[in-house]
Amino acid sequence: MTSSITTPAIDALIDDVRSRISVLDPIDAAALRTRGALFIDTRPVAQQAEFGCILGAIAIERNVLEWRLDPTSPHRHPTVAAHVGDIVVFCQEGYASSLAVATLADLGVADVHDLAGGFAAWAALGLPVHKELNP
Repeated sequence: MTSSITTPAIDALIDDVRSRISVLDPIDAAALRTRGALFIDTRPVAQQAEFGCILGAIAIERNVLEWRLDPTSPHRHPTVAAHVGDIVVFCQEGYASSLAVATLADLGVADVHDLAGGFAAWAALGLPVHKELNP
């Protein structure tokens, strides 16, 4: 007899979130980057230091992300406030960033996308990374 496999609650939540946000594979995200998309790295500094960074990404850790990107926030990051166009948010493997993008979309952040597979997927494809921390 084969037992049924159940999906944990977080997996169901991630699936639901991803069904209502824009999720880009690394190649499509890289194409947006060449057209001026702003990349936001939500990973802790320790992960950035260990695995590397995407050149030009702005580091905004997950715990303050909504306040730094909310279009109505007085604490909005100056680069985000000045940017017009697409924003690509990523974490290490693409799970936390999916939840973050859903929240940002709910806050009214326009043209916000999740990087499928996160930094790990980007780096695995040989897309440009560097070891210095981004500002």
